[in-house]
Amino acid sequence: MMKTNALPGTPRWAALAAHAVPLIVIPSGIWRIALTLGAPVAEVDDPGLGQDVYQIVLTVVAELLAFLTLGLVRSWGEVFPRRLPFVGGRPVSTRGATTAALWGAFGLFALVGWFTYAAYAGLGRNSVGTHTDGPVQQVLLHVCYLPLLAWGPLLAAVAVAYHRRRTGRYDSTGRRDGDSRYDEGRTGRPAASSCVEK
Repeated sequence: MMKTNALPGTPRWAALAAHAVPLIVIPSGIWRIALTLGAPVAEVDDPGLGQDVYQIVLTVVAELLAFLTLGLVRSWGEVFPRRLPFVGGRPVSTRGATTAALWGAFGLFALVGWFTYAAYAGLGRNSVGTHTDGPVQQVLLHVCYLPLLAWGPLLAAVAVAYHRRRTGRYDSTGRRDGDSRYDEGRTGRPAASSCVEK
């Protein structure tokens, strides 16, 4: 079973989702780096230093943003690490972190919606840029970029779990407060009393 370094009280599904986000961003980053290094993953109409810098910066920024999702299940999402100037050692605002994460998820939903619309509407089909040449490159592009569709939903779900945990909506075992259907010493098994009709 996969072990995650999540704070106590974090639901297991939220910890797994948070750890999945940086992983689902990696394939698109590898595709962009391969394109920058000249691998035959796509055809570039006007290759140059600017295009290369853009691809590398986009890859680094995307991975850093994806990595921030782990803060929603780790200690540095509750207290800023001491090594950070000005804010080190201070508590992270629950509302601020949740709002930032949900706005990020909204932005990802908007990007997915726009690119889906642009693809089906044929926008930019003949413009200068990067184009796939043949079915192999097309399949490779889809395999590398389709995992990004999960980024927005995963981020939104983890943000909601973070907010619930920080505001006391989950107890120390990761279950909702007031849910007496489960025994204290067991995980995921209904208590015998919950099965008896009253």
